[in-house]
Amino acid sequence: MKKLLKQLTETFGPSGYEDEIRKLVQTELEPFADELKVDALGNLIARKKPVQPAKNTKKIMIAAHMDEIGLMVSHVDENGFVRFSPIGGVFGKYVHGGRVRFLNGVQGVIGYDRFDKVNEAPALEKVFIDVGATSRKDCPVKIGDVAAFDRPFVEMGNRFVAKSMDDRVGVLIAIETLRALKTTPHDVYFVFTTQEEVGVRGAATSAYGINPDIGIALDITPAADTPEAAKMEMALGKGPCIKIKDAGALSDPRLVQWMIRTAEKNKIPYQREVLLFGGTDASAIQRTRSGVPAGCISVATRYVHSPSEMVDASDLQNTVRLLHALLRAPITLE
Repeated sequence: MKKLLKQLTETFGPSGYEDEIRKLVQTELEPFADELKVDALGNLIARKKPVQPAKNTKKIMIAAHMDEIGLMVSHVDENGFVRFSPIGGVFGKYVHGGRVRFLNGVQGVIGYDRFDKVNEAPALEKVFIDVGATSRKDCPVKIGDVAAFDRPFVEMGNRFVAKSMDDRVGVLIAIETLRALKTTPHDVYFVFTTQEEVGVRGAATSAYGINPDIGIALDITPAADTPEAAKMEMALGKGPCIKIKDAGALSDPRLVQWMIRTAEKNKIPYQREVLLFGGTDASAIQRTRSGVPAGCISVATRYVHSPSEMVDASDLQNTVRLLHALLRAPITLE
């Protein structure tokens, strides 16, 4: 899992530009999926068919988004300094001094030259990308070029740190679950969605096409175990977070109880998640067509939407265990 997570996090893939990460995921899935296809919005859909289809066979959609936050060039000044527009939730407190890589391979560093405000998080319109140019004419990027943060994967004991853990950990969990799922009584669609960071767009279109009976998003959630964190319960190393609520959706209570029963039956540690902000692909799945019972399983993550997001290895392993246990057995929703 560690080797694959390194590959996933270090692969380029801002919202709308998921081609590179999709190719990597597709290569990993080919030996295990019964069907593979890419839809019009670039979602990668891997189907695992039921052993014996029946009238009560449930169609389940598992969604993990491939995209990451990024930057798009909006202006180049006469000295070659680049201004940008954020793609998704790019935070000023994390960008200064950060390094980025453009789709064409050009690298840059994000700068801010107000030394009188060195202790303040700069507004995004006040920072710029320095790509080593001396003029607009020799600048190697142009308006509309796209970049992502550029940081290597790092192992710190049982903790892993990288950019784009959001949501490459969800992608990893989906791949590893499909790899382990030899048989299932359900018709399972593992969907690796696009453009989640800019409005859960890929999940909306793919869920409409699949028309599932149940939807489960796989995503990260901000950990609340650091010194000045918000008053929430999610922590690294305490197991998968079973989401009850976030700003985008209320999880179906029947799915929440099903997940909790399954975790307890299989002696898998878990956490009850009430997130005070943010959302996941579950919100788009839930509102598809005439409505879908939907929920989410999250991995607690520190420093979300920074170039150095941190997760715990045991949480990844236990989330795979939980999802595998959910999909290998018949479902009873109460």
